Amino acid sequence: MKPIMLIGLVLIVLGIGALAYQGFTYTSREKIVDIGPFQASADTEKTIPLPPIVGGVAIACGVGLVILGRKKP
Repeated sequence: MKPIMLIGLVLIVLGIGALAYQGFTYTSREKIVDIGPFQASADTEKTIPLPPIVGGVAIACGVGLVILGRKKP
């Protein structure tokens, strides 16, 4: 399999994943109070949204790379 086709397939899979999940969430720990030996922290969830256009562009580029990889010189 040509490397360009492999990259195209990876882009297609990532594009489908981006359309399915539409973003990802992660948890971070933030320090709220720090007074001498007393410390308080809280876990906060943050979400990074992925617009559907990102998934669509990734799929389109992946399909284009797969088509380019299949052409014979």
